[in-house]
Amino acid sequence: MTDATPGPKARPARLQSLTALRNIMVFLFKTPTSAFAMVVLAILVLVALFAPWVATHNPYMQDLQNTLSPPSGAHYFGTDELGRDIFSRLVYGTRITLTIIFLVTITVGPLGLIVGAVAGYRGGKTDIVLMRVTDIFLSFPSLILSLAFVAALGPSLNNAIIAISLTAWPPIARLARAETLTFRKADYIAAARLQGASTTRILWKSIMPMCLPSVVIRLTLNMATVILTAAGLGFLGLGAQPPMPEWGAMIATGRRFMIDSWWLVTFPGVAILTVSLAFNLLGDGLRDALDPKQMMKR
Repeated sequence: MTDATPGPKARPARLQSLTALRNIMVFLFKTPTSAFAMVVLAILVLVALFAPWVATHNPYMQDLQNTLSPPSGAHYFGTDELGRDIFSRLVYGTRITLTIIFLVTITVGPLGLIVGAVAGYRGGKTDIVLMRVTDIFLSFPSLILSLAFVAALGPSLNNAIIAISLTAWPPIARLARAETLTFRKADYIAAARLQGASTTRILWKSIMPMCLPSVVIRLTLNMATVILTAAGLGFLGLGAQPPMPEWGAMIATGRRFMIDSWWLVTFPGVAILTVSLAFNLLGDGLRDALDPKQMMKR
């Protein structure tokens, strides 16, 4: 029988990883802007997890006797044109926002990393073909290209996620390719090649881990764009469909009454602004935390 206990080399590697993660978290919480971002995103996750307990009303329940009511003790953020509680709809909308972020991230990150790493390491015709395809996607504004994909696929939340994913991977691929070009001629890559390591093994074990920190930072910074694109598609009626409490769709339905009922668009807009700002600040903090110069100082 084989012993499943990790060997002596595995324990130091795990310990180093945990120590590095702890140092990054400490750095983020010591920086006011990053700490603010972490707190906002933690609140967002907690609200999404405990939405049934945080929400004060059913987000889909209509009360036609209480339409367009201003913020009050009964309805913290007022009600919409159908008498639905805006606070409760914002709370449940956090689930939609996190779903979009999660699905786009797990699609865009690996796809862009693989395309960029393969193009940068293989070079030649492979690099030319992959980068020209990437340039085609980059030549269109992301929102316009997302609109085209959603128009072709049909308006729905799932199709909006697919469209955003199809337009968000090229910058990741460009970044991964640039990182790979700086690593592919390194001594440890040449040593691995001399030892008979295959191209796939070199990419998976040596190239991609080195590109990962930059990709994670870029993904974090891209989340604000993803949120704004999803809200834009929802605003245009091509994303989440009524009665789903998606923030962009809430602004779209409330814009007809915004002159007299300011709360219909103000609170969803503030939610989009706050979460987008939090992701941008977190991305800036991660960039500083993963900077080799900052790591040497720590």
